[in-house]
Amino acid sequence: MPDTYDYITLLCRLKAAQTRIKELESGERYIHLQELHQKEYMAYERKLRRLTQDLAAAHRETIRVRNYWFQVLEDMQRELEQAKRKAEQELKKMEKRALDAEKQRDDALDKAKEIRLQYYETAAELEEERGKNLKLRAQINRDYENSAIPSSKSIKRKKIANSREKTGRKPGGQPGHPGHRRKKQEPTQPVILLPAPEKVLEESDFKKTGRTIIKQMMGIQVLLNVVEYHADIYYNTKTGERVHAAFPDGVVDEVNYDGSIRAFLFLLNNDCCVSIDKSRKFLSDLTGGKLNISKGMISKLSREFALKTVPERRATYADMLLSPVMHTDCTNAKENGKSCHVYVCAVPDGKVLYFAREKKGHEGIKGTVTEDYQGILVHDHDVTFYNYGADHQECLAHVLRYLKDSIENEPDRIWNKEMRSLLQEMIHFRNGIQLPHKPDPKTISGFEKRYQAVLETARREYGDIPANDYYRDGYNLFLRMEKYMRNHLLFLHDLRVPATNNEAERLLRNYKRKQAQAVTFRSFESIDYLCQCMSMLVLMRREEPANIFDRVSRIFG
Repeated sequence: MPDTYDYITLLCRLKAAQTRIKELESGERYIHLQELHQKEYMAYERKLRRLTQDLAAAHRETIRVRNYWFQVLEDMQRELEQAKRKAEQELKKMEKRALDAEKQRDDALDKAKEIRLQYYETAAELEEERGKNLKLRAQINRDYENSAIPSSKSIKRKKIANSREKTGRKPGGQPGHPGHRRKKQEPTQPVILLPAPEKVLEESDFKKTGRTIIKQMMGIQVLLNVVEYHADIYYNTKTGERVHAAFPDGVVDEVNYDGSIRAFLFLLNNDCCVSIDKSRKFLSDLTGGKLNISKGMISKLSREFALKTVPERRATYADMLLSPVMHTDCTNAKENGKSCHVYVCAVPDGKVLYFAREKKGHEGIKGTVTEDYQGILVHDHDVTFYNYGADHQECLAHVLRYLKDSIENEPDRIWNKEMRSLLQEMIHFRNGIQLPHKPDPKTISGFEKRYQAVLETARREYGDIPANDYYRDGYNLFLRMEKYMRNHLLFLHDLRVPATNNEAERLLRNYKRKQAQAVTFRSFESIDYLCQCMSMLVLMRREEPANIFDRVSRIFG
């Protein structure tokens, strides 16, 4: 029996075949096919006409393009001929320009020669201006760290950096630190016992512990002590003579001032550098306006003190001559606008003498301790001092400052850096040796060889690149250190000799402070008396630092 699917398929096919036969028999199929054929015919005909038109257009375009290219070729031919004619003209012009260029070149060479000469002259002027600039910059940059200018006179004061680190602890004394308490004094008035608090009196439970808290309140009081003397006058009826009892020494005028007032004004004016007007005003204020000392009396105190201390200074002069080492230095002073000088001589045991001189050099040294001294002189590089004393040590603090100045103004040279480092190492080595120990000869010999090697480096550097004409300080320092090598290194061989002249420098600051306060002195004698007084004050302060006022009072009597 046939499958159902095949049966249905056969029925569908049969139905389709019957429909097609019906269409063929009726003619509808032929009509439909004829319509399709007619449509395709018309489409192909339209396409043929369009292609024919495109072909004709392409043919016309070919003719047009050919004519265009012929025209282009003709134009290019004409342009080529024109360019050829133009090139010939340009060639003639270039030949002419070449001739002109050769002439201009010759003129330019001549002008370049002139400009080269001007360049050399300008370069020479520029080098000279650079030298002047270096000189001025070196002068501007000089301060107390790289020259002999004192810090008080330095224009540029550098801020000292604080290298301390914050710890977070509270300010003041730290736990466990012993501290430094204020010193108690003997009471000058009866002791005041404070009464017990009311709470203690009201409650009987409070008992005395036996401990007492003691606190003091201190103050000062200036009292005007006036002693008045009366002397009756007696008359001789026969001779007419009048007599009275003799007054004590120092009681001459109707009003006299004892040594305490004189010492107070003298120290205030000369040691504390207070002006005469302010000194007398301060004393007047302390006494409630009762004492108004004249300016003339205060100005004469220096002369009086100097004359009364001549023996002490003479004895000091003789003692200083016996010292094996002595510091000496000099500074400028002003007297009515004129320049004069103050010399200082100091020995390690503390003896000091100041000398005022109108001139410098040998005339200035005349009469000072330096003139008769036969030991080792420590000083700055003043060649006049080399004519006195048995040996000499130059102040290396000045040399270190000059080396720093050379480093700042000659940064390309290395000798100044090496020499500064070497001197600092020498000073550190020397400071580490204490008597009775002696320095190692091999170490000192090594220092001297390194010193000479640095000098050779400096000689080679200045030979290759000479020093600038406007800044020769570095080169002059090299020559000085080479010539006076022994006087720079004497402190390594003799432990009695210091490496610097700081002692004399510090002592001269006493006078500089007074000079800054006074600005100028009216007479040279005022400076001379001031120097004599300063010598005695330094001596007394080192001998009796706690009783200088009493001693000055006794001298004035």
